[in-house]
Amino acid sequence: MNSIAPIQKTITQNDQPAIDALSEVCELTRAELKQCFAKGAVWLTSGKQKPMRLRRVKKTLKLNDCIQLYYNPKVLNDVPLPALLMLDKIQYSIWLKPRGMLSQGSKWGDHTALYRWVEMNYQAEHESQPRQAWLVHRLDRATAGLQLLAHTKKMAQALTKLFENRQIKKRYQAIVHGQFPQTPQTYQTDIDERSAITHVQRWQYDERLNLSLVEVEIETGRKHQIRNHLSEAGFPIVGDRLYGDEALDAGLKRPRPNLQLTAYLLAFTCPIEQTDIKIELNQTQLDLLELTQSADTA
Repeated sequence: MNSIAPIQKTITQNDQPAIDALSEVCELTRAELKQCFAKGAVWLTSGKQKPMRLRRVKKTLKLNDCIQLYYNPKVLNDVPLPALLMLDKIQYSIWLKPRGMLSQGSKWGDHTALYRWVEMNYQAEHESQPRQAWLVHRLDRATAGLQLLAHTKKMAQALTKLFENRQIKKRYQAIVHGQFPQTPQTYQTDIDERSAITHVQRWQYDERLNLSLVEVEIETGRKHQIRNHLSEAGFPIVGDRLYGDEALDAGLKRPRPNLQLTAYLLAFTCPIEQTDIKIELNQTQLDLLELTQSADTA
């Protein structure tokens, strides 16, 4: 079965198991359907409620419930690189998300999203079952770096509030084309009609490659904010397929690299212990191109 058109069934009899309902309208085996449930490709709309992912294959459906399958073999067969646990506070954790792993899933599945990957693959030795995970902030799929997950709804609310009040410090490193100014720069624009503020300073400049290593700190978290601001300023990030410059990337005379942007630092006050938390990636974890060493540091 190769079709990626949504498969939908409206329930006409009470107490029908979800997997039975889908089996009647698609060619997938029950084993294949179970994988679709587990990987977040099945949705249930009940009454006036919003559609929600359905993972329980034996969920009893009621009259007029609507079940949908978004089947895309390419999405479902995707296997991301594993995330790396950096800090575990039980109620929340910090992970190093690799490039290519999503922060949030799509209607076609979410098993390659960090929160779901953790639910499916991580279980501490003292725990009897994997934890639930809630996303509290996002990184682009092409961006590697540190990401927080909450493991209770209460903690998700607490961490979200810290982000909203700008009490979590997030810093990135990026390699950009051109000689970025030695003087720190601040960019403030509207993205999707919301203010976006980005602070950038140069750490290193490689004259041979005409590339700069910069540190970026954001006050807001708009979609593609860093990539947008640096591109508009004339310093596109190396390897950026959306806002970058393919010709400049080709001038490096090597296979086009992945997006050279990594979220390398998170700092905040722990909402559990009220102690300072600071997690910073080391040089080997940054996954960035190496520039020629110079005295040009911040």
